Amino acid sequence: MAAARDSAKQPLLHRAHPPHVASASSPALPSVPPGSAGRRFPGGLDVPNLKKRGGGTRSWIRVEAATASVQTLEIDKATMMRRCELPARDLRLLDPLFVYPSTVLGRERAIVVNLEQIRCVITADEVLLLNSLDSYVLQYAAELQRRLLQRAEGDELPFEFRALELALEAACSFLDAQAAELEIEAYPLLDELTSKISTLNLERVRRLKSRLVALTRRVQKVRDEIEQLMDDDGDMAEMYLTEKKLRMESSVFGDQSLLGYNSAGAAGTSASAPVSPVSSPTESRKLEKAFSLCRSRHDSVKSSDNTTTEHIQELEMLLEAYFVVIDSTLNKLTSLKEYIDDTEDFINIQLDNVRNQLIQFELLLTTATFVVAIFGVVAGVFGMNFETTVFKIQNAFQWVLVITGVVGAFIFCSFLWFFKYKRLMPL
Repeated sequence: MAAARDSAKQPLLHRAHPPHVASASSPALPSVPPGSAGRRFPGGLDVPNLKKRGGGTRSWIRVEAATASVQTLEIDKATMMRRCELPARDLRLLDPLFVYPSTVLGRERAIVVNLEQIRCVITADEVLLLNSLDSYVLQYAAELQRRLLQRAEGDELPFEFRALELALEAACSFLDAQAAELEIEAYPLLDELTSKISTLNLERVRRLKSRLVALTRRVQKVRDEIEQLMDDDGDMAEMYLTEKKLRMESSVFGDQSLLGYNSAGAAGTSASAPVSPVSSPTESRKLEKAFSLCRSRHDSVKSSDNTTTEHIQELEMLLEAYFVVIDSTLNKLTSLKEYIDDTEDFINIQLDNVRNQLIQFELLLTTATFVVAIFGVVAGVFGMNFETTVFKIQNAFQWVLVITGVVGAFIFCSFLWFFKYKRLMPL
């Protein structure tokens, strides 16, 4: 009977929950329980609301090189990568959600700049500055626009070098201002600490030293980045975007002209009759034109190399100027660090001196206690309830006290001489 009931229930179970049949067009997937849509994983991660790849736009401030116009754009990361031909890891350096050290990267069509508050992408035609509420960002855009409008006639510095120079100037001035502010706060505080050692002053100096270490690390990173750029001609040549743009345009025009000559020659050959092995005047003229074109392209490449060398020297001089500025800021912070170390050494010497005085007083007090204890021993001996021959001597107690006093004074003076002349501690 039980077997019959099970066999009767079996079709009902299959009808209630039909088996999942996997096929090539529909792969087997785990079943989703009803009502689980929108359920969160442990930790509060909402899976259906995850951002898609490349989603999310950011506000950028665009400064155009030709017209010096400033406008605000909303560009997502994928569009920015295609526009500047940059990989995602380079744009990650500009993301304010991540904390990266100061970096200047030269790429094929852009320069990625991450210098303190200034985070931008510089191309040969424009600057795309990451929009922020920081006043330094707005000042950078306004100053770059002003310099582009008031460009001197004899100044032939490329646009990308101008933008990079302004970014270096903004970063160096910002770090120098912070160093000067730290100096103004540090020196009076350290002088006060030397005159009055207290817990409050020590805590203030500790916080000051932490800020100094953090600022020194940032200044050192900017200095190392500038020095690395100056030491590598390849990196500086990579940043000359205007020359690479002109070279690319000239190569494109040259290729088009060669294609035009080839197509014209092919058309003429197909339309004419078979010719003799001796070259005709038209073909020799075409060959001369091709040779002259190649020669002109070679000369243009040589001239562009010379121009690149000159601009590398200009960029090196520009970087050297700001290297001197940031090195001066680093020297200020180093001097302040040495002053803090000297103050700490002075305070430690003072504390050691006070500690030595306390130890000296403790030893003297112990010696005096020992001498007084000798008198107590003598009084205790004479106060015993037994008779000896010493008690029968006239004035024996007074003589014992005198001898005890002489011995105690000798012991006390011996301790003083030992401490003074053996230089265990100053007196």
